Amino acid sequence: MNICEQCGYHLKMSSLDRIELLIDPGTWHPMDEDMVSLDPIEFHSEEEPYKDRIDSYQRKTGLTEVVQTGIGQLNGIPVAVGYGIRSREKITCLIEYATNKVLPLIIVCASGGRACKKEV
Repeated sequence: MNICEQCGYHLKMSSLDRIELLIDPGTWHPMDEDMVSLDPIEFHSEEEPYKDRIDSYQRKTGLTEVVQTGIGQLNGIPVAVGYGIRSREKITCLIEYATNKVLPLIIVCASGGRACKKEV
């Protein structure tokens, strides 16, 4: 169940791991894979510039965005699903798609899990 046997914390999970747990095998079809978050207000923090954080995330995960959206089946029922955090554009597109297709919508908000107290 992705729980540390030593400390009881949930281990980190990627959005792709979450998709595999929830969606019926072979039914996942991603949407808007080429969509990338923009920085219209040119947000900067003292620790790390926004662009550097995005570039780092993209290199680390191999994904272009922090949210994965798509359609699949849950127990044979077609659903629209979004996994992750912070991307208004992709979530908005997913909501519009689900509304137009009259599909149930599931949004799983997740930060990836907590750090384990002990090394596993």
